Amino acid sequence: MSRAFSTTQRQRNSWDRARLSVVVPVGVIVAVAILCIIVAVLSSAQRADEIALEGERQMFARDIRDHSSRVLRELESVASSDEAIANLRDRYNPAWAQKRLGGWLDTFFDHDAVFLIDPLGNVAYSHSRWRRPDKTWTDTAKTDLLPVLNSLHNATSFGERHRAVRVGNFIGRPAIIAAVGVGQGPAQTVGKDDDDGNTPIVASVRIIDQDVLSDIASHLRIKNLRRIDDTQAPGDDFVFNLNDAEGGTLAHFAWTPSRPGAEIVNNVLPFLAAALAGFTLLGAFVLRYMRRTAAAIIAGETRLHHLAMHDPLSGLPNRAYFSERLEAIIADVKCGGEPAVLLYIDLDHFKEVNDTLGHHVGDELICNVTLRLANVLRSGNARARDLVARLGGDEFAVLAGISSDPDSVTALANRILPVLCAPYSIGNQTIVIGASIGIAVIDNKDAVAADVMRYADMALYRAKNEGRNRACIYDAVMDADLSSRKLMEIDLRDAIVNDSFRLLYQPQVNSSGETMIGVEALCRWTHPTRGPIPPSEFIAVAEHSGLIVDLGQWVLRRACLEAQAWPGLSLAVNVSPLQFRRADFVSVVQRILKETGFDPTRLELELTESTLLGNVEVAETAMRRLKNMGVRLALDDFGTGYSSLQYLRKFPFDKLKIDRSFVDSIEKAPDAAAIVHAIVGVGRGLGMRVTAEGVETADQHLFLRAAGVHIMQGFRFGCAVTAAEISDRLARPAAYHIAPSEAAMAS
Repeated sequence: MSRAFSTTQRQRNSWDRARLSVVVPVGVIVAVAILCIIVAVLSSAQRADEIALEGERQMFARDIRDHSSRVLRELESVASSDEAIANLRDRYNPAWAQKRLGGWLDTFFDHDAVFLIDPLGNVAYSHSRWRRPDKTWTDTAKTDLLPVLNSLHNATSFGERHRAVRVGNFIGRPAIIAAVGVGQGPAQTVGKDDDDGNTPIVASVRIIDQDVLSDIASHLRIKNLRRIDDTQAPGDDFVFNLNDAEGGTLAHFAWTPSRPGAEIVNNVLPFLAAALAGFTLLGAFVLRYMRRTAAAIIAGETRLHHLAMHDPLSGLPNRAYFSERLEAIIADVKCGGEPAVLLYIDLDHFKEVNDTLGHHVGDELICNVTLRLANVLRSGNARARDLVARLGGDEFAVLAGISSDPDSVTALANRILPVLCAPYSIGNQTIVIGASIGIAVIDNKDAVAADVMRYADMALYRAKNEGRNRACIYDAVMDADLSSRKLMEIDLRDAIVNDSFRLLYQPQVNSSGETMIGVEALCRWTHPTRGPIPPSEFIAVAEHSGLIVDLGQWVLRRACLEAQAWPGLSLAVNVSPLQFRRADFVSVVQRILKETGFDPTRLELELTESTLLGNVEVAETAMRRLKNMGVRLALDDFGTGYSSLQYLRKFPFDKLKIDRSFVDSIEKAPDAAAIVHAIVGVGRGLGMRVTAEGVETADQHLFLRAAGVHIMQGFRFGCAVTAAEISDRLARPAAYHIAPSEAAMAS
C-alpha cells in the first residue's frame, strides 16, 4: 500500500511538474506582457500630454504674432490713407487726428493708445482709452515706444523702415506696439523723395489684457487662460513666459493644459483590469485552450498569403493576385458574365525621377499614384470585381467591369490620365510625370490571360510611340505593327554599331535671306532593304527602346567633326528628352567637344519643352553647366507644347524657334500670324534671338522679316544637304542667292 501511494504521489508530482512547466512560463509571459502594456500606455499617455502641451504653447505664441500682425494692418489702414497724408503729414489737423486716428482706432479696433510722432521725435498727438494723457504719462509712454521707433529708424529694407511691430512693455503692462510712417503703408507707392526722414510716425498700442486673452482662449480652446504675477502656477497649470525681442520677460501667462494622455489612461485602465482578470483566467485554463493554437496558425497563414499576394510598398494586389483575378474574370465573361476591360498603365519618366531624385522620392511617388488611381475608381461607378494592381516598377493595371464599347472605355481612360499627369508635390519637389495606357477588351472569345496581357502591352506600346500621355485600345493591326517595330529596333542597333547613318545640314540664314549664318544637323537612315526610313519613324523607335542615347551621341560627334570645316557657321543639334535627362549628359557633351576640338561657342543644342517637365531643378543645373562651357541653348517648337513663360524666365535659353505649323498658317489663319507676333515679342523682350523654321514662300519670308524674326530656315533658303554641299555653298555664295525679285520683295 505504501508503494502504491508512493507511485501515485510520484505520478501526481510528475503531472504537477508537467503542468507547472507549461503554466509557469505562460504566466510569466502574461505578467511581462501586462507590465509592458501598462508601461507602454503610461509612457504613450505622457508623450501625448507633452505633445498636446507643446502644440498649445506654439499656438499661443502664434496667436500673439497673429494679433500683432492684425494690429499693424489696422494701423496701416488708417495711416496709409490719402486723408492721413493730407491731415497728418502735409498739414497737421488735430481735429482729424482725434476723430479719424485715435477715436477711430479706439472705437472700431479696440486700440488702447495711439500716438503721432513728428519727424523731430516729439509726440504731436496722443490718445488713451483709459485716461486723459498728460505730459508725465506721455513721456513715460514715449520711453516704451522707443524700441519700435528705433527699429524703424535702424531698418535697412523699405518694408522694415516704414512699418514695425513688436511685443513689449507699455506702462508696466505687456502690449503689442505697432508703428507706421504716415502714407507709407502697403497701399502707397513711395518714391525717393518721400523717404527722407521727414515722415511723421503713427504708433498704436494694444494691451494684452484679459479681453485679448479671452479671445485667444476662445480661438484656441484653452482653459483658464490668465496672467499671473510669478512663474509658479497653482496645480498642474502651465506657465508661458512672454518675452520681448531681446529675450527679456514681459509677463507670465498660465492655463490649464489639455491632457489627452490622462484621459486615455482613465479610459484604458478598466480595460487593463479586465484584461488582467482575463489573462489570469486564461492561465488557469491554458491547457484546455491549447487547441486555439491551430486557429493562430491559420491566421498566420492567412497573413502570409496576403503578404505574398500584395505589393509591400503600395499595398495594392501584386502580379500574382492580378493574374488570378484576371483568369477568374475571363472565365466569368466566357460563361456569359458582364464584359470587362484591362487597362495597362505605365508611368512616363518615372525612371528619371528615381535616377535624379532618389528611390525614396520614387517610392513616395508610387504611393501618391496608388491613392490617385484608387480615388478615380471610387469616384466612378466602381463594381465589386474592379481591381487596381501594381505589376512592378512603374507599371499598374486596372480591371474594370464596364461596357466594352470604345466610348465607355475611352471615358474611363480619360478620367485616369489627367489625374495621373497632374503635378505631384513631394517634399520640396514638384514632380510632373506622364502616363500611357494600353487597353484590352475582355470579351467572350477564346482568349487566355497571357493573350489579354499581350494585347494590352501592344496597345501600351502604341500609346507610347504616338507621343505618350494617351490611351490606345488594342486592335489586330497592332500585332503586325509591333513585329515591324521590333525588327526595326534590331536594325537600328546594328546601324548604330556599323555607322550606317548619315547627316544632312539645313542652312539657317539671316532675316534678309542672303547670308548663311548656321546649319541644323539632321539624321537620315537608309535601310539596306526598305530604303530611306522617315526620321519620324525611326526616331520614335529609338526613343522607346532607349537607343536614342547612343544615336544622339553619334549625331553630336559626327556633326562636330564635319562642321569643323565651316568656322563661320553655328551648328544646331537636336537633343532628345531621354538623352538630356541622363546624369552624364553634360559630361558627354564636354568630352565630345574636347575630342573633336569643336568650338563650344558655335554649338547650339535644341531642346523641346517636354525635356524640362518633371525635374526642373536638375534641368536648370545641367543647362547652367552647358552655358558655362559656352554652349548655346534653343527652345525648339515653341508654341506647340506647354508654352510656359515660366520656362523662358527660369531657364537660360539663347534662342526661340517658332514651330513650322505657325509659319505654314500665317497666310491662312489670322490667329497664327498673331501668335507669331506674340512669340517674337516675347523673345525680343527677354533678349533672345528668334528663329522661324519651315519658311517656303516669299510671302512668309516677308511677313517674318517684318515681324522681327532674326533667323530663318526652310526650303526657300535651301533644303537639307550633305556636308560637301554646305562647303560648296560657302565657297560659291553667289550661286545660292534667292531670286532677285524675291530678295527685293523681302527687303
